[in-house]
Amino acid sequence: MCRNIRTLYNFEPPATHDEIRASALQFVRKLSGFNAPSKANEEAFNLAVKQVSEAAATLINSLTTFSPPKNREIERGKAAELSAKRFGAPKPSGDPFKSKPRRGAA
Repeated sequence: MCRNIRTLYNFEPPATHDEIRASALQFVRKLSGFNAPSKANEEAFNLAVKQVSEAAATLINSLTTFSPPKNREIERGKAAELSAKRFGAPKPSGDPFKSKPRRGAA
């Protein structure tokens, strides 16, 4: 459910409003246990997303660092390398259900 929450601070270009809101939405989904709220809970859910988004934006805009901003593309490449190391290279595409020739069949 929360795989899409990413570090948003100290990147170039800076996090957009949409990225901050998407992270807030994932956070509220995780806390509430709802992927989408019922009509009865929709107002409270949407208010929570708005408030968390505002708090996250305030936090990101208030933080300071001496580190240079990270490049999103470079970090994405590093993550892909790490994933390939941990889980192996991506499997070749093809039809996994296609029957293989039987041994000895000509």
